[in-house]
Amino acid sequence: MPKKVLVIDDNVDITRALTVRLRATGYELILAPDGATGLETARVERPDVILLDIRMPGIDGFEVNRRLKAIPELAEVPVIFLSAHTQGTVRQKAWAAGGECFLRKPYDAGQLMAVIEAVTGRTKSRST
Repeated sequence: MPKKVLVIDDNVDITRALTVRLRATGYELILAPDGATGLETARVERPDVILLDIRMPGIDGFEVNRRLKAIPELAEVPVIFLSAHTQGTVRQKAWAAGGECFLRKPYDAGQLMAVIEAVTGRTKSRST
């Protein structure tokens, strides 16, 4: 059974690129265009890893992550923060929020895939 990757990002270009790359490497991809949709999708789909944008309309990525960690069945799902905004303390906030990793957009595809493979390789599939 392929591992499920939930992408919560409002940037269509990023989600399109991630769709191509992740599906080509055998992952099941689930998309959510904003934080509220992402939270509901995570509850229903039980992903193995979440790629989470920080700055989105409505609920930002830090708040989405806080809410995810408060849901017992999702608390251990690894979250990889993706953001073009790296100024100030954004990286530190991502780590403090319990993020598995922080990658800057535009992301390096090889680095992103290595991180996803590392975190999904050490977690049992939640979709079974």
